[in-house]
Amino acid sequence: MVLPASFPFASAESPLERPMFIRQLDTPALLIDLDIMERNLRRAAEYARAHDLRLRPHTKTHKIPALARMQLDLGAAGITVAKVGEAEVMLAADPPDLLVAYPIIGRSKLERLVAVARRTRVTVMLDSLHVARQLSDAAREGHVEFGVLAEIDVGLGRTGVTPGDELVELIRGLLRLPYLSYEGIGFYPGHIKSLDNDGLEQIAELDRLLEATLERLRREGLSPRIVSGGSTPTLYHSHRIRGLTEIRPGTYIFNDRNTWLAGACKLEDCAASILVTVVSTARPGQVIVDGGSKTFSSDRLTPTPEVSFGYVVEAPGAVFTRMNEEHGFLDVRRAGVELAVGDRLRIIPNHICTAMNLHERVYGVRGDRVEVVWEVAGRGKLQ
Repeated sequence: MVLPASFPFASAESPLERPMFIRQLDTPALLIDLDIMERNLRRAAEYARAHDLRLRPHTKTHKIPALARMQLDLGAAGITVAKVGEAEVMLAADPPDLLVAYPIIGRSKLERLVAVARRTRVTVMLDSLHVARQLSDAAREGHVEFGVLAEIDVGLGRTGVTPGDELVELIRGLLRLPYLSYEGIGFYPGHIKSLDNDGLEQIAELDRLLEATLERLRREGLSPRIVSGGSTPTLYHSHRIRGLTEIRPGTYIFNDRNTWLAGACKLEDCAASILVTVVSTARPGQVIVDGGSKTFSSDRLTPTPEVSFGYVVEAPGAVFTRMNEEHGFLDVRRAGVELAVGDRLRIIPNHICTAMNLHERVYGVRGDRVEVVWEVAGRGKLQ
């Protein structure tokens, strides 16, 4: 069934106007298992409360204001975004606090960010005084104040200054700039990909690095009010990182195949899957489904060198070997089931954040029933 233009979209609080079932959805369709998602949200909120951690989840995964509102209602202190466009979209969730975990450069972006700051408290994470000066000038012209977090690199080698003299110099520079309020430091431990022995040792190394960093800042009279970090793989080990006050997981709301294989969740914790239809079985040992690179993330598996783009729920032995734009290639020689044209399959993608960015809308389901349809309002917000 193709959805008509008048198909009733709904918020998290508003059910569909008429009954709708998964079997009626056209494919490809991104499904969110509401029972699993709600369990994931509650678990993280309870963990943060139990360990006295501020939860400021990253909305890059779901990109949906209604889901950000759910996170806030469960106790999140605020939300995190990467781009100004995402911040603008997430104002619909009425966040009391919004962190832009990305250095914002350029007059047009800063003018838009000032407009956001007139509606809610905005903090920006940055790693240079060049960015900070532009932010300070924009705040002065716009008659607002921004909070700032000085970003440190703890191992990923992406953004962030080296802890030590560079960090001290950055913070002292921030304190000299008007219309900016130094709130603390932030980091992203994206180099920790798994929770095996090596991953746990990396968490211990991060703990030692952060402890030394905070001791240095205390000696310099620069103690941070907020120490913001974390990721989904490290989420439930955050209490092992002494000095951490705030966590910013994103993927945890849905989880994905990479999260599962990293040991950060179980298969039954994966809330998002993409419903596809088998459209061809012309070649022996292979089926083609109606979802390719325009439907799934092209991200590879991170914990393993295996080339595969998703886990096929109904045929665990099948291997999703490659994609064209509209075609997904499944090697079914060891699928364990016979598949025919017209069969429907659910595939858990390797990386749900980028998959979400490819879909205009997603379907919240409970059992075989579609309870809610959400527009992915934050998709494509790259600026």
